[in-house]
Amino acid sequence: MRIARPAPRTPPETIIALIDVVFFLLVFFMLIGRMDATAPFDVTPPTGTTGSDMPAGGVTLSLSAEGALALDGVIVEMSAAEAAVAERLEKQPDILIRINAHRNTELRRVLPLIARFEAMGAREVVLVVTPPKGGP
Repeated sequence: MRIARPAPRTPPETIIALIDVVFFLLVFFMLIGRMDATAPFDVTPPTGTTGSDMPAGGVTLSLSAEGALALDGVIVEMSAAEAAVAERLEKQPDILIRINAHRNTELRRVLPLIARFEAMGAREVVLVVTPPKGGP
């Protein structure tokens, strides 16, 4: 008496390798991606001649060439921006305040912002600039 053995089945394709690849891609893009708030309008910073890389974190205040203001990517009025920054300064006095002004913004719009935030107690207010093409 012969017992027929069933034909051997091929093992199913494993999806584990694909999951690993997707996980590594996710981690890669999280590491290289920029997590800063972007302005809701076009802001092209001026080109810097000296300086160093900007530290991460803090508050980003964007100023368009026409004078529109955005705080961390949300368009706001000056009074709302001042109130939000004052609240954050109370919670975290060492917070970095980043001013991202368009290169065509008049200086008379930028300097009062710096003075207001320093008067509120901000210890570090920095201006965002584009690095020169050839490097520093």
